[in-house]
Amino acid sequence: MKPILAPFSDPNHVARYAEGPARFVPGFAALHRMTEILLAERTPVDARLLILGAGGGLEMKALADAQPGWTFDGVDPSAEMLKLAERTLGADAGRARLHEGLIDDAPEGPFDAATCLLTLHFLAPDERRRTAMEVRRRLKPGAPFVVAHSSFPQGERGRATWLPRYAAFAIASGADPEQARNAEVSVAANLDLLSPEADEAILREAGFTDVSLFYAAFTWRGWVAYA
Repeated sequence: MKPILAPFSDPNHVARYAEGPARFVPGFAALHRMTEILLAERTPVDARLLILGAGGGLEMKALADAQPGWTFDGVDPSAEMLKLAERTLGADAGRARLHEGLIDDAPEGPFDAATCLLTLHFLAPDERRRTAMEVRRRLKPGAPFVVAHSSFPQGERGRATWLPRYAAFAIASGADPEQARNAEVSVAANLDLLSPEADEAILREAGFTDVSLFYAAFTWRGWVAYA
């Protein structure tokens, strides 16, 4: 496991997890609302969704609140984060089946839609491509897939420009300055980040069509694509 992932298995870190995304990800709540809108365009009211990187349960809770007929299969490698997801879902926990592991541990489906939010940047490029292919294989034809993660211009100049802005946004949003700067250093050292063009190409290579950028905020990008 990469060092940057270790805190997700630390109960003390997990207990504070919900504070983080809104401080580090511009428009975090709006990202969830846009995701629900994009998925609802092509899914039935009783859709079954695959949620990859479901730990914490924040996106499942947002989707469950917006769509009372949807059910979820959530997959995450961290048992602690899945426990938090169950707590976050509360009364809606019965609508979700949670699976510890990676994409290979996900049910075969077929699913009406899938999401992967704030997750794919943890994977090396080849594993991202394989994961995207496995998601597509589990979707019904034409089903939407919404993905969002860290993606910005790479190279020395791009990283030197955008990673400090990543930390500055978190500090401006109330994050502890030392924690934000440590996060900047950890991201730079441990993640195989790609440019938006390379990330979009991975989705196309995995067989998705009509790939469209719908979200761009500092170091983050989001796309909707169709199986």
